[in-house]
Amino acid sequence: MTHLLMVESWVGSMSRLLPRAIREGGHEFTFLTRDLHHYLRSAPDGAAHPLLGARNVITADTNDTDALLPEIARLHEVLRFDGVLTSCDYYLPTAARIAARLGLPGPAPEAVESACRKDSTRRVLRDAGVPGPRFAVHEEWADIARAARSIGYPLVVKPVDLCAGMYVRRVDDEVQLAAAVRVLADFPVNARGQRRDPAVLLEELLDGPEVSVETVSHAGAVHVVGVTDKSIGGAPAFIETGHMFPAALPPADIEGAERTAVAALQALGLTDGVVAHTEIKLTSAGPRVVEVNPRPAGNRITELVRQVTGIDLAAAFVEVSLGRQPDLRRRDTGLRSAAIGFLVPETSGTLESLDGDALRDVPGVLEVRLAEPGEQVKAAGSNNEYLGHVMAGDPEGLGARDHVEALLDELRCALVIR
Repeated sequence: MTHLLMVESWVGSMSRLLPRAIREGGHEFTFLTRDLHHYLRSAPDGAAHPLLGARNVITADTNDTDALLPEIARLHEVLRFDGVLTSCDYYLPTAARIAARLGLPGPAPEAVESACRKDSTRRVLRDAGVPGPRFAVHEEWADIARAARSIGYPLVVKPVDLCAGMYVRRVDDEVQLAAAVRVLADFPVNARGQRRDPAVLLEELLDGPEVSVETVSHAGAVHVVGVTDKSIGGAPAFIETGHMFPAALPPADIEGAERTAVAALQALGLTDGVVAHTEIKLTSAGPRVVEVNPRPAGNRITELVRQVTGIDLAAAFVEVSLGRQPDLRRRDTGLRSAAIGFLVPETSGTLESLDGDALRDVPGVLEVRLAEPGEQVKAAGSNNEYLGHVMAGDPEGLGARDHVEALLDELRCALVIR
């Protein structure tokens, strides 16, 4: 039985999907974390958290990689790991460095670090000739303001080292820019206790729809699984309000998105041991890279892919982390498309009522998950404040998104926040 080391995880769906994929693949895992209570607080439906199904649960300071590496090397002598993985963006570089230290399969740590830093990604892709927005990176206000004038308003302000759309904002003038920079400066430590880099990334605002390309890299080759479309709301934030797989786009747009994503992964050196989620804008000037995420997609996109193609990206992630050929064979699932829509709160307060029980019996509905009355609600500013979601499939064609949107309209009518 092969043995994986899982270094932290998200507490969302991937923290359930990965343990399941490991178990169903006939493997076992040791879970490494600096704060086990972080996961116990998120146990689903009062049950034991799936991460606690680990062969071992070990606590260590996962935020101090230099001190962690020799400690893991000593553990490896006893426990004998066959692969290393994580689903949490903040620990992807750590997992890559551990795998390299132990001589286990995985992408080069430098490639992962470049992908996880938005400014580094921009520089690598620019130097490789992979199209992206005009950009600038600065720490001091005078330099930020000067660069913004050079790029031209409106533009996008981003932290270089956060995820889930946190603090990503459109700004239309220098007043809005200054406000966005101040808010970002007031968040010096991320949710995992890691001190943030104060650099601010400015990017040209790109036109056109946004999609993501889901890929699996193994043995030097990048395999495209498909393209997912994305709906965005919450301006001036960029909140993902829904997805559909496969994207309902002309073949030329699909091909352009896939080609650009593969070029980005190759430029970064992410051609082995990676399941990636690369975001692309289909602009009037052609495809442009938004971000490269060297881990399986979040927001249940992996489940949309599985519902339509039968391909389990969580299982593929486990296999490539072990240096094995992943199973990417497509199967007839009976669905032509699957979509998810998120209930995004526009106001803060206490959730008084949200009744979606009737939706569970609607034909085509695959999943309904909603917050419980009494929960505190925060007006959404990122992908972290959803009140729930609805997932549905279409066996006939690309109608899953329309179905989900109609169901969300019903939920919004039933939503009461005081």
